[in-house]
Amino acid sequence: MATSEFVPQPARYAIFVDAGYLYAASGALLLGCGSRREYRVAAEKLIKALTSHADSQLLGELLRVYWFDAAPKRQPTVDQRVIANLPLVKLRLGNLNAQGQQKGVDAQLRADLEALARHRAITDAVLLAGDEDMLPAVEAAQRYGVRVHLWGVEPTHGSNQAEWLVWESDTVEVLPADFLRPYFTKAKALPVPAVPPVDAPPVVGGKPAVPSPSQVFAGRVPSVRPAPGAPAPAGEPAPAGEPEPAAPAAGHANHASPPAPTPATVAAALNAAAASLSEGKLGPDRAHMLEIGEHVAQKWIFERGRDNIRDLLPGPILPPVIDKELLIEAEKELGGSLRPYQEARTWLRDGFWERVYREFGIGYGTSD
Repeated sequence: MATSEFVPQPARYAIFVDAGYLYAASGALLLGCGSRREYRVAAEKLIKALTSHADSQLLGELLRVYWFDAAPKRQPTVDQRVIANLPLVKLRLGNLNAQGQQKGVDAQLRADLEALARHRAITDAVLLAGDEDMLPAVEAAQRYGVRVHLWGVEPTHGSNQAEWLVWESDTVEVLPADFLRPYFTKAKALPVPAVPPVDAPPVVGGKPAVPSPSQVFAGRVPSVRPAPGAPAPAGEPAPAGEPEPAAPAAGHANHASPPAPTPATVAAALNAAAASLSEGKLGPDRAHMLEIGEHVAQKWIFERGRDNIRDLLPGPILPPVIDKELLIEAEKELGGSLRPYQEARTWLRDGFWERVYREFGIGYGTSD
């Protein structure tokens, strides 16, 4: 006797999160903010809290979390890259246009939800969303027998979810402010390192020893110098041996900064560093790694955009996912591993941050 294909499936659920709705509603509720740039989200902890809450509410096991968001030209931001690396989390990116509108997010959500329902991969779906455009996804999943549990964010007033979406869902729950508050904080103003007077900096190898970006921001040094080309602090003479900065031409501001490394200097640094690795030396020297760090930063600014790189500030600590990407980029250029060379990796990061700080006009220094 042939068995029916409609065999009861074990209970299993997936969580579908419209990040645009979650962030906007939570930012308005908790911080009174209307833009994502005004606050920071501990996304990894938030996702864990959501999965734990779902586990307490539903029977069965979690299949995975689907995280729907948008980015300009679908190039993931720093936070989105971190989310994409989380276990049991699928990042789905739509396009964010010049008007700040998400395009393609609703279609991706409906496709995933309907496909899982059609193949009987889930029995329940948690949908954290508020837009009426999600209604077709709910109806499609329900036609295949999936129960849809709609979650929302506590509104500041009235309702922040479409009425039809609420009506069509099997259950409805509103996440209160107290549940969300631990994961949202106001963005801090970008700190610019203070530049105290330079009295008599120690001399190493005939040159003044100036702290690296990581030392400056960690507060491990008593004084720093301003960015190259910046005037000396008020009342202080220019450092000995250095010419006074030239007056800016009429109608032009003086934004002098050291030139970015040329392809020739980068190539020379890469060749020398690769040679030192192959010869079994202690590792590439500082100058080589600073060059490579600046080269990677320049490349990322061009490829990923200034807004994306700005999200890394104030530094100098990189998120682990991004730090790993920096190391991989450098190793590709070198043709060898940097993992045994802790000091070389530190120089690599210093070079990276020097280029980023220069891009955004933040004072920095280098160590010898």
